[in-house]
Amino acid sequence: MKITFIGAAHEVTGSCHYVEAGDKKFLVDCGMEQGADIYENQEIPVNPSDLDYIFVTHAHIDHSGLLPLLYVHGFRGTIFSTEATRQLCNIMLKDSAHIQEQEAEWKNRKAQRSGGQLVEPMYTSRDAEKTLQLFEGIAYGRKIEVSEGIQVRFNDAGHLLGSSFIEIWLRENGIERKIVFSGDLGNHDRPLIKNPEHVTDADYVLIESTYGDRVHDKPQDFAVPLAQVILDTLKRGGNIVIPAFSVGRTQELLYYIRRIKEEGLIPAPYADFEVYMDSPLAVEATNVFNKSVSECFDQAALELVQKGINPIAFPGLRVAVSSEESKAINFDEKPKLIISASGMCEAGRIRHHLKHNLWRPESSVIFVGYQVPGTLGYNLLNGARHIKLFGEEVEVRAQICELPGISGHADRNMLLEWLGGFKEAPSRVFVVHGEDQVTDAFAAAIKETYGYDSYAPYSGDSFDLITGDQVAVGSHVKREKAPGKARTTSAVFGRLVAAGERLMAVIRRSEGGANKDLGKFADQIDALSNKWDR
Repeated sequence: MKITFIGAAHEVTGSCHYVEAGDKKFLVDCGMEQGADIYENQEIPVNPSDLDYIFVTHAHIDHSGLLPLLYVHGFRGTIFSTEATRQLCNIMLKDSAHIQEQEAEWKNRKAQRSGGQLVEPMYTSRDAEKTLQLFEGIAYGRKIEVSEGIQVRFNDAGHLLGSSFIEIWLRENGIERKIVFSGDLGNHDRPLIKNPEHVTDADYVLIESTYGDRVHDKPQDFAVPLAQVILDTLKRGGNIVIPAFSVGRTQELLYYIRRIKEEGLIPAPYADFEVYMDSPLAVEATNVFNKSVSECFDQAALELVQKGINPIAFPGLRVAVSSEESKAINFDEKPKLIISASGMCEAGRIRHHLKHNLWRPESSVIFVGYQVPGTLGYNLLNGARHIKLFGEEVEVRAQICELPGISGHADRNMLLEWLGGFKEAPSRVFVVHGEDQVTDAFAAAIKETYGYDSYAPYSGDSFDLITGDQVAVGSHVKREKAPGKARTTSAVFGRLVAAGERLMAVIRRSEGGANKDLGKFADQIDALSNKWDR
């Protein structure tokens, strides 16, 4: 009986854990890596055709995105998830496959012109379709026996519609061990979905640590600061662009915007602003939300539904499905709010909206979710002054802002509080799904708070679940040149430069341009900024 850590080990994305029990082999999650990749992930130590099961905590691509690749390499077992996760994966994996195919097509056109080597997509739409046929949806709270010696139960993790933490009971040679996989635990008191449930016993716990070193701002009514940014931007005559994950965050935003309109938080003549949901994926996901009311919605959302109110619909909501509808948004000069994916600005239609709005000082870009270091979203949020989109350099002049606290992840205190629900100390707590140093720091916080034996594993680390002994040591060596590291440094420096420029603008206005020394200093800041960006 053994567990091997594959992905999201000292990193935030690419969740994947391999378990052996008796003659059965299975994975919990198999996600795609996004952003900076600091450590080389180990390969799954068996051929995918030898895997019996995969248990999926939720539909986000960093937990489910490589499932079709396993199918390509021979996996034909059963994929277990909640029913809502199954429905959302039906959307997201098809979309991911479409992106793989489009990228391969683009690279091959370029290769044909230059005489380069042709490439194949990671997986195709057909592979995604075949993978989806392997899913089996399971209701929350139902304990099932998937085979002799393996029982599982999915519980609401409060992170996303259908998200779960998974209890797994393993039996081998008469010895039983229980493992709890937290998946991604949700922030508290979010709209639409419930708070995370708790679990009281386990031999081993795997817990995420995305915000393991941070505490969210004091809970507030997010509709108020969102309304203020929208109003300020509309008064300037600009567009509000919100990069948002199509599944989860987009629906939360629709909930807040409905409230803003219903409660009159934006006065006339700006109150009738239009909102464009520009993502076919988001449109489909919203339909899944509307169908999953009874099992997944929280009490407040259920009460709205019972009154005949759709919590995520309102007058002025427009959807763009076709590429022509998406392009038309940027040719309409009327100020508007645009919600588009991807949430980290790495792909998708959001990049087109950024190209049309980042250079406009009257527009605003609002970030409402976690940004992985190395992604375009992270760099923009941390002060990048110039970026490249579609081969063209774009100056960042729009207002870049973040609504802190709008996070789908539990913070440090919430994670610790969730661990505090155990009646007896687990044999060991494994800290995963966090940035490199955060995982170690949160493991130390767990030990200090509860005295639990805590460890942040690396990819390739393996443990005997009967004895608790470590039986294999993974690589602790970082890549020689981690993608995104230089960009991260540049972004931080850029943020300092931007602050300096704002200060000098104030000084210039107050001095009326008379102070030549200050003016020269401002020019030096400009030159340094341009040199750094190049």
